[in-house]
Amino acid sequence: MTRTHPTTLIALALVGLVIGYLVELGTAATGRAVFVPPLSLPIALVAIAAVVIAFAVPIRRAVTGRSKARIDPFRAMRVAALAKATSLSGALLLGGGIGVLVYLLTRTAIPGLGSVWMTVAAAAAAAILLAAGLVAEFFCTIPPSNDDSDEEVGAHA
Repeated sequence: MTRTHPTTLIALALVGLVIGYLVELGTAATGRAVFVPPLSLPIALVAIAAVVIAFAVPIRRAVTGRSKARIDPFRAMRVAALAKATSLSGALLLGGGIGVLVYLLTRTAIPGLGSVWMTVAAAAAAAILLAAGLVAEFFCTIPPSNDDSDEEVGAHA
């Protein structure tokens, strides 16, 4: 499994931004109330970020040699996949939160301060989720070996 590329994260954030803005615009155009993220969304995103990091820490300890406990390779792969999914969904949610925020701040009517702060909190929590996914993905990588025999074999091949 390869590490998450920044271009993928940027593309997902831009997709989320466009979708978030257009959904808010469409909702307001039909006369319905615009979406304001509830307080539970940032709390849930930060809790998910903490759980993902908690899953990745034992793998990091085993990789660096701080722990003698053996880690099941299937568990490590599942945590790495979870970390990648977390970073991708964090980028998408961050873009969506910024899209909603851009819509709220560009309206002619001044939005309520509570709705702006809740949207900022959701976007910040999505950024925390994105960062936690990238950190957990880093925790699940195996450092390159410094074995000279591997370099000699590669040089002769």
